[in-house]
Amino acid sequence: MILASARTSIADFLSTLIYVYTLVIILYIVLQLLFTLGFRPPYSRATDVVLGFLRDVCEPFLALFRRVIPSFGGIDLSPLLAILTLQIINSVVVERIIRG
Repeated sequence: MILASARTSIADFLSTLIYVYTLVIILYIVLQLLFTLGFRPPYSRATDVVLGFLRDVCEPFLALFRRVIPSFGGIDLSPLLAILTLQIINSVVVERIIRG
């Protein structure tokens, strides 16, 4: 009984962690797109801090996929593959193996 409860708690934690990390990647992509289009306030320390944090959190994971998939005409498909990989890990590992 305790083992089943622990497995459920671990599965819930990992599922939530994957969900939050997916949202962080999406936020990073949207902010990068907006800043590229010129919607960045000039000399804003807050946006520099937020973008720096998102870059430090997302870039190591996205760099794994950038090695595998080249950009096509300036379009970076690595975030799409990263999010897809996270969802596969969530459905296979967390939901089927850990949760049981």
